Amino acid sequence: MPASHDADRALARLLRLASPILPVGAFSYSQGLEPAAERGLVRDEATAQRWIGDVLAYSVGTFEAPLWSRLYRAWEAGDVKAAAGWNQVFLAGRESAEFRAETLQMGYSLRTLLIDSGEFDDVRLTLLREVEDAAFPTAFSFACAAWQIAERQALLGYLWAWLENQVSAAMKTVPLGQNSGQRLLAALSARLPGLVDAALTMEDDQLSNCAPGLALASCRHETQYSRLFRS
Repeated sequence: MPASHDADRALARLLRLASPILPVGAFSYSQGLEPAAERGLVRDEATAQRWIGDVLAYSVGTFEAPLWSRLYRAWEAGDVKAAAGWNQVFLAGRESAEFRAETLQMGYSLRTLLIDSGEFDDVRLTLLREVEDAAFPTAFSFACAAWQIAERQALLGYLWAWLENQVSAAMKTVPLGQNSGQRLLAALSARLPGLVDAALTMEDDQLSNCAPGLALASCRHETQYSRLFRS
């Protein structure tokens, strides 16, 4: 098979993983955006862009993205011990019961899908099964490494999927129109290449998940009376 076909196949697989119809339930979570809207912190296009952009800058970009990269490299090397270790670090960084339940549910669903798909050999699947309580980035990075999707492109796809889900949640909760959603995606997706660059070169002691407002919003959501989302 020509090299260009291999690259095309890898891209198609990445698009599957980043698709909003991936059956992992991502659409049912707002990751704290719904309580922010309920309290008036997110009330229009401008405040939605600020909220999502800040979560990208101070949580996803400085913790989840570089940790995803470490998971990918562990899977690429076949180092299940390292993968399990970084998986536990990620779970420890979930600030609320909802955040933890979300990533565990999505991770379980994706791992089940990957195991049942028949697209991976038994040796690789044995490694995936060895990681207890696999979080969503753990299962996602496993698939990317196994399918030999280039690390940079794979992480970009992962972040795009996160961003698209956040914009979709904002459109439903604020609410915002479709044109507003497209403007948000255009503005915020322009930041993704820089976030990927930083994540791929970040040292272990630089990982940071300092977003107290996000954590408080998630905690408030646990007792919010009327909810569209599970987080």
